[in-house]
Amino acid sequence: MLSIIQAAGWPVWPLILCSILALALIFERLYQLQTAKVIPPHTLEQAMDATRRGPPTEEAIVKLESMGALGPVLASGLRCLQKNPQASAQDLTGSMEMAGRLAAGQLERYLSALATIASAAPLLGLLGTVIGMIEIFGSSSVSGNQPAQLAHGISIALYNTAFGLIVAIPALMFWRYFRSLVDNQLLSMEVACEQFARHLNHLRF
Repeated sequence: MLSIIQAAGWPVWPLILCSILALALIFERLYQLQTAKVIPPHTLEQAMDATRRGPPTEEAIVKLESMGALGPVLASGLRCLQKNPQASAQDLTGSMEMAGRLAAGQLERYLSALATIASAAPLLGLLGTVIGMIEIFGSSSVSGNQPAQLAHGISIALYNTAFGLIVAIPALMFWRYFRSLVDNQLLSMEVACEQFARHLNHLRF
């Protein structure tokens, strides 16, 4: 592996850094975007149960806020009614929508960075290819080609092209996977919030 990196020349180092960063982001998102962490099972049911016997206690609201990404969004509706029991349905929905946007920002965290790596890696590989071509043309002289420099230029061009694609393809695939996963989770959270808002409007402590 070290010999390949040496043959690829200095243009491969930005690609190596991109690959390390992409791996870190992928593993971080794989852990954080687990559905069980984002939308813990029975979160909506527990939130509804906490309100059926009257206004929920502060302990129940704090517990709800600790339940993944959905819990704080549902808890924001309870906080809204706690501060203003006469809050309108629009105020209640607006409070939950604001909390939902904050939750969406957390779910989408680092996805733009991963997309940037997926877009930039082929360009960095192309840069290495161009540098390799420059090496090839630089090896030409009036007396003829110098085989060692010619081979070095070709290796730089091909290795960097390959490294760029090796980094870009998995990054793009995982970005699309995470994007789809986040969209589905946000849709599930939106449905749960609408159900909880209707539930609170019917109760009206």
